Amino acid sequence: MNKTLVVVPTYNERENLPPLSQRLLALPAPVDMLVVDDNSPDGTGKVADELAAKHPSIHVMHRNEKNGLGRAYIAGFKWALEHGYEFVFELDGDFSHNPDDIPMFLETARAKEADLVLGSRYLNGIRVINWPLSRLMLSKAAAKYVRIITGMPFTDPTGGYKCFRRRALEALNLDDVRSNGYSFQIEMTHKLWRQGMIILEVPIVFTDRFQGRSKMSGHIVREALLMVWRLWFQNKLRRRPTGRPPVPPPPAKPEGTQSEAATQPPGDKLQGSQPSRAPNQTVRR
Repeated sequence: MNKTLVVVPTYNERENLPPLSQRLLALPAPVDMLVVDDNSPDGTGKVADELAAKHPSIHVMHRNEKNGLGRAYIAGFKWALEHGYEFVFELDGDFSHNPDDIPMFLETARAKEADLVLGSRYLNGIRVINWPLSRLMLSKAAAKYVRIITGMPFTDPTGGYKCFRRRALEALNLDDVRSNGYSFQIEMTHKLWRQGMIILEVPIVFTDRFQGRSKMSGHIVREALLMVWRLWFQNKLRRRPTGRPPVPPPPAKPEGTQSEAATQPPGDKLQGSQPSRAPNQTVRR
C-alpha cells in the first residue's frame, strides 16, 4: 500500500474521472486514489467502480446522496486514517488542481516537517486561469476578510488543494467539523493553525473547470462569511495560535528495541477522532 492517498469528491464528473485517474497513476510519487461519489446521476460512480476494478490503487466510496464537499472530505479523511495513510490530499475532480503538483507538496511536507501544506493561488502573484474578474475579486476579498478577522497569515485560506499529514488529521475531532464549501477549507486550516501546527504554502496554478458546471453558490459564500466569526470566537477572540507546535517525531529505533509508543502510558496518547463508516456509504476496494 502507498503512504499517500488522494481524496477526490465527485458529483457528475464522469468525463473528468478517467483522465484524472490516469494522471494520478502516472505520477513519479506513487499514490492511491479514493473517489467519494455522492450518487452522481450521470453515472460517475459506475465509472469509478470500473476504474477500481482495473487498478488496485483506486478505491471508491459511494454515498447515497449529495451532502456537500465538506462531508465528502470528512468521510474520505476517516477512511484514510482507518487504512493507515501518512499523507492525505484534497483534490478537485475537475482538473482545477494540477495533479502534477503532488510531488511538490510531498517534498515540502517531508523537508519542512509540515503538518499541512496549502496550495496557494496568490503566493507571490496571482495564478488563476479561466476566471472572470468578479470571481477573482470575490476570492481575493475573501482571503483578506479571513485574515483580518482570524489573524491567519495565509494568502489563500479558501483554496482546496491541500496535503494533510496523518498526525494533523488525528489531532482533530472530525465529527465536529460541520461546514462545507469555502467555509470547510477555512475551518480545517484554522483548527490546525490555532493548535500551533506547522502550516506552509506552495504556489499552484488554478484552472477553473472547462467541462461541467461550477458548484459555487450564494449559500456557500454566506456560510463562509459566518464561519469566520465563529472560528474567531472559538479561538477566544484571539488572532494568533493558542497551542504549541507539535514536537517532531523521534528518529526510528533499531529493530529489537521497544518503541516509545509501546512504553507510553495510555493517558498520554494524542486524542483524535475515531474513523468509522457512516451508514449511508459503501466502499469498493
